[in-house]
Amino acid sequence: MAKTTSPNSIHPRRRRKWPLVQLYFYLTEGCNLRCRHCWLAPKHEEPGRLKHPALDFDLFRQIIAEARPLGLRGVKLTGGEPFLHPRILDMIRHLRAEELRCTFETNGTLLTEELAAEIARLPRTHVAVSLDGIDAETHEWVRGVKGSFDAAVRGVKLLVAAGLKPQLILSVMRKTRPQMAEIVRWAEELGAGSVKFNIVQPTERGMSLSDAGETLDIRELVETGRWVERELIPQAKIRVFYHHPAAFRPMGRMFDKTKGDGCGSCGIFGILGVLGDGSFALCGIGSSVPEFVFGQAGRDPLARVWRYNGMLRAIRAGLPGRLTGVCGRCAMKRICRGSCIAQNYYTSRYLWAPYWFCDQAFQAGIFPESRLFPEKSDQLG
Repeated sequence: MAKTTSPNSIHPRRRRKWPLVQLYFYLTEGCNLRCRHCWLAPKHEEPGRLKHPALDFDLFRQIIAEARPLGLRGVKLTGGEPFLHPRILDMIRHLRAEELRCTFETNGTLLTEELAAEIARLPRTHVAVSLDGIDAETHEWVRGVKGSFDAAVRGVKLLVAAGLKPQLILSVMRKTRPQMAEIVRWAEELGAGSVKFNIVQPTERGMSLSDAGETLDIRELVETGRWVERELIPQAKIRVFYHHPAAFRPMGRMFDKTKGDGCGSCGIFGILGVLGDGSFALCGIGSSVPEFVFGQAGRDPLARVWRYNGMLRAIRAGLPGRLTGVCGRCAMKRICRGSCIAQNYYTSRYLWAPYWFCDQAFQAGIFPESRLFPEKSDQLG
């Protein structure tokens, strides 16, 4: 995408030394659940009988070693389902030896006492467990596998018993919306540290869920966000976060980490994904968008990919100034940087397209006017 130029002609932003702060490891291409809203749509796997790619452990160690000189400070282990990986304990122990900050995203069903204890030994760690309801009927309607509710709750309790404060994540849809307040109360009782409400993305299975009328429309999503920010968060005893774009969040709480998850600044300039087959990618969406796959670990040096890949250089040079539509006019664009460049491209096949949530809100006349710069003729296109 970015043609070769001499070093002196490169824009100063392109000449910056961009540190690779965090690696997102999508450890497995499979998952033991069949979640009807999943943005990646992994293949179904049975624990202990993996049929689809899972990241080689030696390659995992090599990638971390190559990333260290580039500025690596932390990793996220996700999937598919990360705890399906046959060498997940070895990976956790390696990360402890490397003293890296660790984040886990899991459905919680495969957690054991041993796993919870090993995670708790990590020097800095955060575990997010998906729990899409306060009862088996609701959760298992979303997750597609009988028994997954009890297994997830057991996993949360194992983490708490090990001394951790996991985050519970609920995906907001028609089936789960009525239980949002209850799951916050329940999370407090379980000993969780926070609750996050995720908006279903119009990607892969999320598109089918939307087509079936099971997701909230934009007006309902915006109104739910107002309710969470104005009523649910002030009453909660733990941190609660509703994953809507920065333009819809109250300024008074955006920089107060005691009441939310911070300002919502997108870390795209310092993050790289690694897929289960060892591919370097922008994120997990690389599994369905070939343009977001940048090379292969073990074959392509990570430093070369990180510093010179054309797509990555284009993103660094273009964000946020080249964003179009409502994102180009938004006063928060330097914080959220288009919210999710991968989602924007997936939806439109245009790198600088506006985020679907903000675009729909703008078209419906409910985007916050106070967060918009005056319109210019070349911005809305």
